[in-house]
Amino acid sequence: MSNDLFSQRPGKGPASHVRVGIGGWNFAPWRNNFYPAGLVQRRELEFASRQLRAIEINGTFYGAQKPATYAKWAAETPDGFIFSLKAPRYITEGKRLADTARGIEGFVFGGLAEFGDRLGPVLWQLPPSRPFDADDLAAFLDLLPRELDGHPMRHVLEVRHRSFLDERYVSLARKHRIPTVFTDSPQYPSLADLTGDFAYARLMRSESHIDTGYAPADLDAWTQRALQWAEGGDPAELPHVSAPHVQKKPRDVFIYFISSAKERNPAAAVAMQERVDAKG
Repeated sequence: MSNDLFSQRPGKGPASHVRVGIGGWNFAPWRNNFYPAGLVQRRELEFASRQLRAIEINGTFYGAQKPATYAKWAAETPDGFIFSLKAPRYITEGKRLADTARGIEGFVFGGLAEFGDRLGPVLWQLPPSRPFDADDLAAFLDLLPRELDGHPMRHVLEVRHRSFLDERYVSLARKHRIPTVFTDSPQYPSLADLTGDFAYARLMRSESHIDTGYAPADLDAWTQRALQWAEGGDPAELPHVSAPHVQKKPRDVFIYFISSAKERNPAAAVAMQERVDAKG
């Protein structure tokens, strides 16, 4: 494992647009595994952010944090590091998405600016019980702020009901320029249609008996897909409900190893980022 991936940054090619990361940084099985023996817990984010280029924060899903907490997290990470963060579930799990304006504004304008240039995409995860409702979803997407303190905001939507496997959903998301998470999971539907200006994948099939979580051949395949996305392509072998969407300009790509054999996810992320960078 590299001591510091930031010392090996890729150049200006497609690899420079790809960030591979994990969900969170406090997980007991990562100690004496991903984290060196004896590392104090308060320094785990500092360490993790120097092995990886992005982390998806899960804690915000259970409730917004104080602005001072966001500022502290940002200060512990190096220049160029990015946080994605899951929006609070009290917003996305209510009866109607169209009625969430107050919750959205409270979360977004309640301290996210403290992340500064470390703020990456905000992930809005819809529950498996919520089916596709075009009118309600369109109203919700209209509510998402596109700027924060004069800087563009990025949002990404994760859908977990099979009714979203529909060209009408893809068309609606593209109209609002909101990317859709590609969820590589045996439990939730997988939708690879590109609906915004960046790609975002959550890989949820790591296995405990493999040191790197995913087999080398699978890491190679995901590396090629990530680079294809970064080049403006659209991997046709992934499940789509509409025709692949190729663009001429490069796009940013976020890949997170989440859940499943969680103890293996840091090794998977580091192994994949090293493969990506080797192509750069």
